[in-house]
Amino acid sequence: MGAQWKQAGRESNAQKKGQMVVKLVREIMVAAKLGGADPESNARLAAALEKARKSSVTRDTIERAIKKGAGLLEEKVVFELVTYEGFAPHKVPVVVECLTDNRNRTAPEIRNIFKAGALGQPGSVGFFFNHMGVVEATHTDPNRDAEGDAIEAGAQEIEPLEAEEVSEGHKGARFLTEIKDLDHVSKALKAAGWKVTASEIRYLAKSFPELADSARKEVVDFLTALDDHDDVHHVYAAMK
Repeated sequence: MGAQWKQAGRESNAQKKGQMVVKLVREIMVAAKLGGADPESNARLAAALEKARKSSVTRDTIERAIKKGAGLLEEKVVFELVTYEGFAPHKVPVVVECLTDNRNRTAPEIRNIFKAGALGQPGSVGFFFNHMGVVEATHTDPNRDAEGDAIEAGAQEIEPLEAEEVSEGHKGARFLTEIKDLDHVSKALKAAGWKVTASEIRYLAKSFPELADSARKEVVDFLTALDDHDDVHHVYAAMK
């Protein structure tokens, strides 16, 4: 949800060249900075650790990132979240979230990517997205009443995860919440036996324009250029 445009295999390719590891480490540091070093009480950190372990980030790297983010080392975290909006080619709305230690460097570089992309341009696109909390989780009971758990946890909406995101014999669901309720919903689902694999605030597109194959390739190439930037943390596009 929010990154449907990514081509198969791009995450593994990014990991091979070290880019994915850098982004995962930054997420761990920011999560620890915002919610503390204990994943039991910090749902965002727990989800970040799960992603890092699946991507084979070393234990030492993970532990250092947690300590640095939580302020337990002399070296402090200076990353800030900066958001940019604009249009990909063919007027596809895009929101770009960056984790940067120097917005004066990042801002012109992101603008240059928009300018370099055919027909890509900066602009306000917030109207095309809902800004919500998202919890993705799996349960070992394939018959688990996900809707009932969603109501009990305080989630507003629920939808199934894609089949490839769920292990055989498990149940997967995506729970959508108000931003202010994200932490509470994550903890409530965990208490109900769900394994939280993502707990974060996302931009969810309200609609998806129809694109011809040739147009879709142009958009994907543009989004890939954004995603390849070291400071870019998430790219949300109104395209499946």
